[in-house]
Amino acid sequence: MVTIQIPASVDETMSMIGYEPKTTFWTDFSIADKFGIEAIVDTFNRAFDEWHTNHVYLTELVMVLNHKIWQWYEKNDTIARVYNKLWRKADEWAQENLHSEELNYFYDVTD
Repeated sequence: MVTIQIPASVDETMSMIGYEPKTTFWTDFSIADKFGIEAIVDTFNRAFDEWHTNHVYLTELVMVLNHKIWQWYEKNDTIARVYNKLWRKADEWAQENLHSEELNYFYDVTD
Protein backbone atom coordinates (compact mmCIF):
# COMPACT_ATOMS: atom_id res chain seq x y z
CA MET A 1 0.00 0.00 0.00
CA VAL A 2 1.36 3.40 -1.01
CA THR A 3 0.77 6.23 1.42
CA ILE A 4 0.74 9.76 0.07
CA GLN A 5 1.50 12.41 2.63
CA ILE A 6 0.29 15.89 1.79
CA PRO A 7 2.57 18.74 2.90
CA ALA A 8 1.29 21.23 5.44
CA SER A 9 -1.87 22.80 4.20
CA VAL A 10 -1.70 26.08 2.37
CA ASP A 11 -4.56 27.05 4.69
CA GLU A 12 -1.94 27.94 7.30
CA THR A 13 -0.07 30.28 4.98
CA MET A 14 -3.18 31.85 3.52
CA SER A 15 -4.84 32.27 6.90
CA MET A 16 -1.94 34.51 7.96
CA ILE A 17 -3.17 37.01 5.38
CA GLY A 18 -6.82 36.43 6.23
CA TYR A 19 -7.62 34.34 3.16
CA GLU A 20 -9.80 31.24 3.43
CA PRO A 21 -9.31 28.71 0.59
CA LYS A 22 -12.32 27.99 -1.57
CA THR A 23 -10.96 25.10 -3.63
CA THR A 24 -9.01 21.87 -3.30
CA PHE A 25 -6.19 23.16 -5.52
CA TRP A 26 -3.51 22.84 -2.82
CA THR A 27 -4.40 19.21 -2.18
CA ASP A 28 -4.78 18.47 -5.88
CA PHE A 29 -1.29 19.77 -6.66
CA SER A 30 0.21 18.16 -3.57
CA ILE A 31 -1.06 14.79 -4.79
CA ALA A 32 0.23 15.53 -8.30
CA ASP A 33 3.65 16.37 -6.80
CA LYS A 34 3.99 12.74 -5.74
CA PHE A 35 3.46 11.55 -9.33
CA GLY A 36 5.82 13.96 -11.08
CA ILE A 37 5.85 16.70 -13.64
CA GLU A 38 3.38 15.11 -16.04
CA ALA A 39 0.81 14.87 -13.24
CA ILE A 40 1.47 18.47 -12.17
CA VAL A 41 0.96 19.74 -15.73
CA ASP A 42 -2.15 17.60 -16.17
CA THR A 43 -3.60 18.90 -12.89
CA PHE A 44 -2.92 22.46 -14.00
CA ASN A 45 -4.48 21.94 -17.42
CA ARG A 46 -7.63 20.45 -15.94
CA ALA A 47 -7.95 23.16 -13.27
CA PHE A 48 -7.18 26.02 -15.65
CA ASP A 49 -9.47 24.74 -18.41
CA GLU A 50 -12.34 24.31 -15.96
CA TRP A 51 -11.92 27.41 -13.80
CA HIS A 52 -10.04 30.17 -15.65
CA THR A 53 -13.28 32.09 -16.23
CA ASN A 54 -14.12 32.07 -12.50
CA HIS A 55 -12.08 34.97 -11.13
CA VAL A 56 -12.21 33.73 -7.53
CA TYR A 57 -10.96 30.24 -8.39
CA LEU A 58 -8.44 31.59 -10.88
CA THR A 59 -7.07 33.87 -8.17
CA GLU A 60 -6.68 30.94 -5.82
CA LEU A 61 -5.04 28.86 -8.56
CA VAL A 62 -2.46 31.61 -9.08
CA MET A 63 -1.83 31.79 -5.33
CA VAL A 64 -1.41 28.02 -4.97
CA LEU A 65 0.98 27.87 -7.93
CA ASN A 66 3.04 30.66 -6.38
CA HIS A 67 3.19 28.86 -3.04
CA LYS A 68 4.20 25.66 -4.83
CA ILE A 69 7.15 27.47 -6.48
CA TRP A 70 8.41 28.41 -3.04
CA GLN A 71 7.68 24.98 -1.60
CA TRP A 72 9.95 23.37 -4.21
CA TYR A 73 12.54 26.16 -4.44
CA GLU A 74 15.96 24.73 -3.46
CA LYS A 75 14.41 21.25 -3.03
CA ASN A 76 13.78 20.38 -6.66
CA ASP A 77 14.68 23.00 -9.25
CA THR A 78 12.90 21.17 -12.07
CA ILE A 79 9.58 21.05 -10.26
CA ALA A 80 9.96 24.66 -9.10
CA ARG A 81 10.54 25.74 -12.70
CA VAL A 82 7.45 23.85 -13.88
CA TYR A 83 5.36 25.57 -11.24
CA ASN A 84 6.89 28.92 -12.21
CA LYS A 85 5.95 28.37 -15.85
CA LEU A 86 2.39 27.42 -14.92
CA TRP A 87 2.11 30.35 -12.50
CA ARG A 88 3.23 32.77 -15.21
CA LYS A 89 0.65 31.38 -17.63
CA ALA A 90 -2.24 31.70 -15.16
CA ASP A 91 -1.10 35.07 -13.80
CA GLU A 92 -0.67 36.53 -17.28
CA TRP A 93 -4.08 35.25 -18.38
CA ALA A 94 -5.69 36.83 -15.31
CA GLN A 95 -4.03 40.20 -15.89
CA GLU A 96 -4.97 40.24 -19.57
CA ASN A 97 -8.51 38.93 -19.30
CA LEU A 98 -9.98 39.99 -15.98
CA HIS A 99 -11.56 43.43 -15.89
CA SER A 100 -13.13 45.81 -13.46
CA GLU A 101 -14.19 44.29 -10.14
CA GLU A 102 -12.79 40.86 -11.08
CA LEU A 103 -9.34 42.33 -11.72
CA ASN A 104 -9.58 44.39 -8.53
CA TYR A 105 -10.38 41.19 -6.61
CA PHE A 106 -7.41 39.45 -8.20
CA TYR A 107 -5.00 42.25 -7.27
CA ASP A 108 -6.44 42.71 -3.76
CA VAL A 109 -6.10 39.03 -2.91
CA THR A 110 -2.74 38.37 -4.57
CA ASP A 111 -1.06 41.57 -3.41
